[in-house]
Amino acid sequence: MFVHWSEALAALRFRDFRLLWAGQFVSMLGTQIQTVALSWLVYELTRSPAQLGGIALARAIPTISLSLFGGMLADQVDRRRLLLVTQTVAAALLASLAICVSVGWTALPVLYTFAFTSAAAMAFDAPARQALIPALVPRERLANALTLNVLAWDVAAVTGPALGGLVIARLGVSAAFWIDALSYLALVCALLMMRRDIPLPKPGRRGWEAFVDGLAFVRRRAVLWQLMLLDFFAVVLVTSTGLLPVFAQDVLGVGPEGLGLLFAAPSVGAVVGAALFALVSLPTYPGRVVVWVVVGYGASLAFFGVSRSFWLSLALLALSGGLDAVSMALRHTVRQLATPDAYRGRVGALASVFAAGGPRLGQFQAGLLASAVGPAGAMVLGGIGCVVVALATRWWARELWRYRGEQLTLTTVHPAGTHGERGSIPLGHEKGRVSDLGRKS
Repeated sequence: MFVHWSEALAALRFRDFRLLWAGQFVSMLGTQIQTVALSWLVYELTRSPAQLGGIALARAIPTISLSLFGGMLADQVDRRRLLLVTQTVAAALLASLAICVSVGWTALPVLYTFAFTSAAAMAFDAPARQALIPALVPRERLANALTLNVLAWDVAAVTGPALGGLVIARLGVSAAFWIDALSYLALVCALLMMRRDIPLPKPGRRGWEAFVDGLAFVRRRAVLWQLMLLDFFAVVLVTSTGLLPVFAQDVLGVGPEGLGLLFAAPSVGAVVGAALFALVSLPTYPGRVVVWVVVGYGASLAFFGVSRSFWLSLALLALSGGLDAVSMALRHTVRQLATPDAYRGRVGALASVFAAGGPRLGQFQAGLLASAVGPAGAMVLGGIGCVVVALATRWWARELWRYRGEQLTLTTVHPAGTHGERGSIPLGHEKGRVSDLGRKS
């Protein structure tokens, strides 16, 4: 079950993945610093919590509306070159914002425009990045590579906001934006240093047909849409962050200092959870493990709702963050294993739409429910609902329970609804793929 610690880092033995992983970590760290700085600047200008929500909405709209098109593009072009374009555009946007803030031009429309355009660039970036990873490591190291990716993200989520606060306090808001602009260059350099023999996608269709074909593929591959729906319903029903200010002020009475710790607790738990999961081999039935992890996630937040001890509340939030990290790593692994390379961009984009929309809808419903039954009642009911939905997958998501990480056959689906021929093409070895993708440096 457990592996040696060196095996937990096995994916980093492969040069191209190592470059991508390191570049991504620096870039994600810069993004966390920038997120804190942008929120601070918007609130400093407006003193309006509603404007903070407006910035979040400005980021959400392009993410939800453009991600599927970004995934379609990621399945038709050189993914490495697409990432070079999106990262360069993002760096240019950050540099432009940093210049504006440096000269004192901080009008709210400028900040909204930046939030919208940068999120639009990332809507094309994320599907390409997710689809590129399976080409950089052999299939048996894919779960490890995705777990290390989650770990890097969680570490950035813990350290980035703290660094952002220090940068704002010592160097000013504009410095935070300059740092983020430079952080994108780390990933650009990593992409330029990669080998040039990464296989290109072999799209069967282009344009609207490719878009419809991607949706049809997910509909037919039951384990994929069942996984996405489970993730979506879990975070819609209960969220670990939406009501934390209310708990800090009215339930636990810990003030702003305690609120900072409450926000940090899930990220700390996520780092620990991802690190421990990296030491564990992939389970025989990864779909079932996802279900039970989601059950634990919902239960921990339900108990958080009834806790009146600050330290117990911190522990429960950390537990929920750790379980969420394990769930994320497993979901990414199952999705990549169950998806042929030709569809990875579109499937990853559709998963991003669910992942982006679910938490925001969850925060919205939590606020409505809390206004009716109180914050504690909202957390308890949401947590119980999450547990019930997860356990009910035994009936509505049977493919998820049966999935063993096996290589599924590739089925060509025509947009008109007629099905092409089925070929027993093992995933990761589709026609046209290069066989020695897992070469060590």
